[in-house]
Amino acid sequence: MDFFESKESLTNMEWILRGIVGFVFLLLVAKLMGQRSISQLRFLDFIIALTLGNIIAHPLSDEELGLKGSMITTIVLIVLYVTATWLSLKIPIFKRYLDPLPITLIKNGLIQFDNLSKARISIDFLFSELRKEKVEDIQKVSLAVWEPGGTISVFMDTQYQPVTPADMKLKTQPFSISRPIIIDGKIDMSLLREIGKDLEWLNTKLARTNADISDVMVATVNENENVRIYLKPTKPQL
Repeated sequence: MDFFESKESLTNMEWILRGIVGFVFLLLVAKLMGQRSISQLRFLDFIIALTLGNIIAHPLSDEELGLKGSMITTIVLIVLYVTATWLSLKIPIFKRYLDPLPITLIKNGLIQFDNLSKARISIDFLFSELRKEKVEDIQKVSLAVWEPGGTISVFMDTQYQPVTPADMKLKTQPFSISRPIIIDGKIDMSLLREIGKDLEWLNTKLARTNADISDVMVATVNENENVRIYLKPTKPQL
């Protein structure tokens, strides 16, 4: 375990072990931080990510820096991060500091220039984000707000929103999502149990195609228990 400590030089194997341990350690740290910290960086997430990147990166490239101290420091920072996240859920003032309220940028087609300064964004950036939302006329925007995560939420005026079947009072089919139950000949047994079916039921579905499970590239099932099968290229497609 000498690769944990600082040394004048490390062997090739010790460098490899440092890399492996550092990688696995960061995976565990990211798991403890939760998915939100990697989906959109909040103020606190940004500080932690920046700090952890420096703490772990240096021992992986400098043999005179021990890995053990960096890992201990990282654990302390993660404890502080989890604590701060918990406090933000319990103390409103702390939450407002870490997750400030959204800032209104456009209201009823009018740009709120004072709020642009508060959000520290330019007119060019605002119009760039509107183009991403396929907004060609700012007067069609009922509300646009700058979110704490650094994104802009845009809401069009009702008269410019797409017409839905509900608006037309049309009858529609219930929502149903398809999920892969077979991938490259391998069955997802957990999904099969989730829908309350067994292998005999799945084999009955496959029997209609005269194909074995090994011949299936992808098979999907929806909430109505309809199975759609896609065979591998060596077999004729359905």
